[in-house]
Amino acid sequence: MESVLIAAGVFVCLILASLLMMHWYPKLSARHKDEETNTVVRLVANIFVVMTSLVFGLMINSAKNTFEAIDTNMHAYATSLIIFDRTLKNYGEAAQETRLRLAAYVERAIANPYRGDEALQHRNSPATQFLDNIGVALAAITPGSRYQETQLTDLRRQYHSLIEQRWRIVEQSEGTIPMPLIGMLVAWLTLIYASFGYRAPRNPMVIGMFTVSSLLIATSVYLVLDMDIPFHGPIQISDAPLRRALAEMQMQG
Repeated sequence: MESVLIAAGVFVCLILASLLMMHWYPKLSARHKDEETNTVVRLVANIFVVMTSLVFGLMINSAKNTFEAIDTNMHAYATSLIIFDRTLKNYGEAAQETRLRLAAYVERAIANPYRGDEALQHRNSPATQFLDNIGVALAAITPGSRYQETQLTDLRRQYHSLIEQRWRIVEQSEGTIPMPLIGMLVAWLTLIYASFGYRAPRNPMVIGMFTVSSLLIATSVYLVLDMDIPFHGPIQISDAPLRRALAEMQMQG
């Protein structure tokens, strides 16, 4: 929701800056409309065009790195789930209940992906209880031999590793682009569009171009911010790794 509001703010700032400058230009005094003033305005605008391009490129790269890092961790997490399930299967019948709870957890995790801000909103993830149930079932297992005791120790280590991997993914999902940088980018874009409106002809074609370009830039900002938070919005991390893990568990069941 925050990304949508920022994108809407970008659109409003850009369209207002360009249209208001178009409206005010005829009312300016002659010394504010001469060629020297126009040259300076264009030069300053060009400086901010270059700076805005660099900053926006950095934002895209940061969002891309965040997205790819979480995607990599998701594949690693799914692999760990499969290995954990295979180890439970090798343990024997005593671990069957834990395997069933593991499959139930993966099903719930797919149906209700965790949002990183749920803890801040004092809401529990629907899948959290299922993950806790795996630990309860694992703690109830009593090894019947020294070999099973070694296996059980390995299973508990894998379980704690799963919890660590899950929370690493959750903590990475909050985004890395700082708000001051976004505010600075919006200010620069507003200045650029104000310079575009300076001495621009007042006709429907120009106004239409300002409107469409403002909308496209706002959409671009929204998509970058959305990609920086990979579990929200239209650009999300695929749940295919978890689905493959669940299919493997069911095949091995």
